[in-house]
Amino acid sequence: MVLELSPYRIVSLIVLSIAFWSVAVTSHCAETSTPLDSTAIDQETVERWSAPLRGWHHYPDHVIPSQPPIVGHEDVKMTDVPTVFQLPGEKKWYMTYIGFDGKGYQSFVAESDDLVHWTNHRLAMGYGPKDEFDHGGVVLGAYLYESYDIKAARTLKKKDGKFWSLYGAYPRQGGYELRPGYEGVATSNDGIHWAREQDEPILSVFQQDCGEWEKSCIYQPWLLEHDGRYYDFYNAANGKIEQTGLAFSEDLLVWKRYSHNPVIPVGPQGSYNQEFSSDPKVFRDGNHWVNLFFGVGKDGAHIMAAYSRDLLHWTVDPEPLYKAGANPSGLDKQYAHKVSLVWNPANETFYLFYNAVGNQGRGIGLITSKPLVVEE
Repeated sequence: MVLELSPYRIVSLIVLSIAFWSVAVTSHCAETSTPLDSTAIDQETVERWSAPLRGWHHYPDHVIPSQPPIVGHEDVKMTDVPTVFQLPGEKKWYMTYIGFDGKGYQSFVAESDDLVHWTNHRLAMGYGPKDEFDHGGVVLGAYLYESYDIKAARTLKKKDGKFWSLYGAYPRQGGYELRPGYEGVATSNDGIHWAREQDEPILSVFQQDCGEWEKSCIYQPWLLEHDGRYYDFYNAANGKIEQTGLAFSEDLLVWKRYSHNPVIPVGPQGSYNQEFSSDPKVFRDGNHWVNLFFGVGKDGAHIMAAYSRDLLHWTVDPEPLYKAGANPSGLDKQYAHKVSLVWNPANETFYLFYNAVGNQGRGIGLITSKPLVVEE
C-alpha cells in the first residue's frame, strides 16, 4: 500500500523532525557547554600559552624536607602534595602537605611570611576511623578558593560559614597508597584544622558511574568553582595507567561524573605522559584555562600543561614545562611532579612548589619565574 501525505502532514513532520533535532543538540550542548568548533587548540597557540610558564629558576634545597620538624609526628619520612593558600584578611601563606609515616598519609600544615621559609608544622587532618574509607590516609589540597585566576591570591572561600576542601583518601593502613583510593569532602572553621564533612566518599570505584579507566584506584582531586558549578578534576588508574577525569556538583556533596572521561588521557608511546596524566591543577589564564599536571613516561615524571577554552576539551603541550633532573643539585633527578602554583605580587614572581624526589629523598621543592633574593 502506498501512503500519500497531504502537504499539511508533510510540513508537520518536518517541523517535528526539526524540533526533535533541536532538542537533541540542546541536550548535547547542555552537557558539553561548548560549540563544537571551539574545542581544538592549534600547536602554535599551545606553545604561545606555555611560553610564560617556562624558564624556571631553582631553589637549591627542599623548602619542606622529607623529615619535617612536626612535634608528635617524628616518624614522618617522606613529604608530598604541596598546596599553598591564604586565609581571608591575612598576608601570611600556609601550605598543606602530606607526610608518610609507614602506616599511610596524614595532612600537615606549615606557615610562611616569604614563601621560602616554612615553620610551625602541625597536623591539619589525621587518619579516619578504622574500617572507613579514609582510615589509611587523607590528602588535603583541593580547596575552594575565592578566585582561580592564575595570578589571584590563593585565598580560601567560605560556603555556609565554613571552608571546604575535597581530599584523597585510602581505606587501609600499612603501606603506600594501598588501593582502592577514594575521595571525600572536608570542612574547617579556621582553615587550619579540618574534619570530614560527610561519612560517605564523594567518589569511589564502587559507584555505578565509575568508568573502566578508573576501576583500580581514585587519587587526588582538584576543586574548581565556575559559573555557579563545582568541578572536580581528578586522576585515577586502571592497572598501571593513570589519567585525568572530571565530575560535577551543585553542592560539593553529591557528584556526577562527566560522561566523556577521561578528559586528559595518557599520551602516545614515547611521550612524556605515556603512562600517567595525573594530579591536575586548573587555573584561568586570560582567555583560556590551563591545567598543570604531571606526566610519567619518557625519562621519568615531569611537570606538564594542557589548555582548554571550555573546561571539557583539553589540548596537551607534549613538551614538559619542567623536566625531572633539571635542578643541578640533584634534588629532583628522579621525579618532578604534584605542583602548587602561587603568584607573589610583591616581587611579581610565580612560585611553583612541587614534589622533588632525588638525592635528598622525597620532599617539597621550589622553582620560581625569577631568581630569588633570599634572606637566610
